[in-house]
Order: sequence, then C-alpha cells, then structure tokens
Amino acid sequence: MDLKNRVAIVTGGASGIGRFISLELAKQGCQIVVNYHRSIDKANSLIKEIEDMGIKAIAVQANIGLFDEAKKLVDAAKDTFGQIDILVNNAGITSDQLMLRMKEEQFDQVIHTNLKGVWNMCKHSARHILKSSHGRIINISSVSGVAGNAGQSNYSASKAGVIGLTKTLAKEFASRMVTVNAIAPGFIETNMTDQLDEQTKRSILELTALKRFGQPEEVAYVVHFLASDKAAYITGQTLVVDGGMVI
Repeated sequence: MDLKNRVAIVTGGASGIGRFISLELAKQGCQIVVNYHRSIDKANSLIKEIEDMGIKAIAVQANIGLFDEAKKLVDAAKDTFGQIDILVNNAGITSDQLMLRMKEEQFDQVIHTNLKGVWNMCKHSARHILKSSHGRIINISSVSGVAGNAGQSNYSASKAGVIGLTKTLAKEFASRMVTVNAIAPGFIETNMTDQLDEQTKRSILELTALKRFGQPEEVAYVVHFLASDKAAYITGQTLVVDGGMVI
C-alpha cells in the first residue's frame, strides 16, 4: 500500500474509468473522495466497496464545471480528511457532431466541464496540494486531444487544452515538488464504447496496433504509477494509453 494515508479526490469517480481509478487508489491505501454529478447510487455503492477494504471514503455531489461547486468539493475533502495530496481530474462529457452541424451550446457545454472544470479543481485544491510532501495532479485528457478526431471539435479542443494546462501547472508548481501530468486514453471499454456500432468498432481496432480496446483498469494503473513516489521525477508529461493508435 504505497499510497497509505494519502488523500485523493477523483472527479467523475463513481463510474466508468473513474470508478476503476478510485478503486485502484483505495487498494494502495489512499483515502478517497469520490465526486459524482448525477450517479448517486453508483457513488454510494462504490463507497461501500471501498469501506469494505478498510479504507475511508466519502462521496460528494458537485458539478465541477461550476466554480463554486468545485470549491464545495475541495472544501468537503479538506474538512473530512484534513489534507489533499492527489487530485485526479477525470470527469468529462462528450457531445459529438461535425463542425457544420454542431450547436454553440454543444461546444460550450463540453469546454465548460472538460476544461473549465479541470481549471476550477486545480484552482481550489492547489493551496492544499502544495502543502503536501507527495503532491500530485493527474489530468485525464484523451488521444482526441493529441491527434484530433472528426466530429469532436469541442471534445478535442477541451482535451488539448487540458494538456496545455498540465504543462503550465507543472512549471508553476515544480518549486514545491508537486508533479502535474496528463494521461491520454484511447478507446477504453466503458458504457460509452458499448454504444458504438460494430462497423465503428472494427474501424477503431484497425487503427489500433494492439487490435483491442483498452480496459479501464489499465488507465487506473497508470494513475497509480503517476501518484506514487516512483514517478516523482516525471512532470509536465502526457502518457498516451491507447494500444498504439496514434503512433
């Protein structure tokens, strides 16, 4: 349990990749703050699973795209545990459409959650994480933010923005030995990929060197590594976890 007694916030931590991140960090001894927006049943189920491991965890509802709600989340973590060591910015949404058909609201909503939400969380948690001797910020970006993707001008822009924010904060926080890194997953098996039709799935696999979708725990393992002391000399980087899609 190499993260024992550390406290981690995982946004969007109740379902999908976020759930596996929350569980992996808990297995390593982290006390967990699970953020959710609407998935209260999933959040409560996850909290029970973590507590059954003997690890303390709380669930906090917040729309992290809203400045004050992000602050409420951070304050709840600090009030409950007295410290914040790790922030995993995982929450994100999609609203795909080709540029010519995309509505302004679709662009704004995705930027609001995926980019502004990450900034909000970093802004409010920074003063606590900077006091930690093991401070880590890990932002979940996407291969869409690295290579772009047709029909995702909003999502790709938001995830590319996350990479730029990651590099900037890595420079700003380096003097306090806080590392800031990003992870760019490719196509990971979640409810989102389950909705793809078979032709789309085959097209994706054809572009992927390993010829399979990733598993959510494979992203969680990378989060664990970046949160650990073994990654103390890595900062400002984007680790692509995509099975060789954007080689």
